[in-house]
Amino acid sequence: MEPVRLSKRMAELGLCSRREADSYIEQGWVKVDGEVAILGQKVLPHNLIEVDKKAQDAQASRVTILLNKPMGYVSGQAEDGYEPAVVLVKPENQWAEDKSRRRFSPQHLKGLAPAGRLDIDSVGLLILTQDGRVAKQVIGEHSSVDKEYLVRVEGELSDEGLRLLNHGLELDGKKLLPATVAWQNEDQLRFVLREGKKRQIRRMCELVGLRVVGLKRIRIGKVKLGNLPTGQWRYLRDDESF
Repeated sequence: MEPVRLSKRMAELGLCSRREADSYIEQGWVKVDGEVAILGQKVLPHNLIEVDKKAQDAQASRVTILLNKPMGYVSGQAEDGYEPAVVLVKPENQWAEDKSRRRFSPQHLKGLAPAGRLDIDSVGLLILTQDGRVAKQVIGEHSSVDKEYLVRVEGELSDEGLRLLNHGLELDGKKLLPATVAWQNEDQLRFVLREGKKRQIRRMCELVGLRVVGLKRIRIGKVKLGNLPTGQWRYLRDDESF
């Protein structure tokens, strides 16, 4: 078996992200078979990897924030004159009913990045995290975390169209994974997806003759948007996971 880069192996084991692993290695917080690791080192599956408590403490201090994104904000970097959703993460927008007991600190903005995206014209639950493990769990290549959306549509949907939304459509020349799509009420569909291609729901609807006029994400894995008000945010609690 070919040796792999230590940071890649640490990410595969779920210890941290690759970027975090490189940082820990640089600071001397990682040992391989009892020896302090060096950046770029390669390992085999049988090598014992140990991570210092300092790295574990650093991970524990990282925050994950749940934001109810309004329309008109982009998920990531600012683009085309639109502000990124992270600008809403400020003390005055923290939900009064946040039960995490965390107090806002400017340090919580450092390295805060979206784990998954919501289009500028979509609203609802957006994850912003400093923790590479959370990002990998939610949007990693092998992620099994599903996402639930309420989608208001215009147009006529046949039984065959509904069947195709659940399974049978292609985007960009690739078959989509099976989804769960059903009517929530007379003009709104509920989508549960296990993948996240760009503008996937809107494009799926177009393929069956529907036009999306409103899209709201209400759940990611086991974490629900709940009563979090639009434009406000809260911390992910210690007893919550995706």
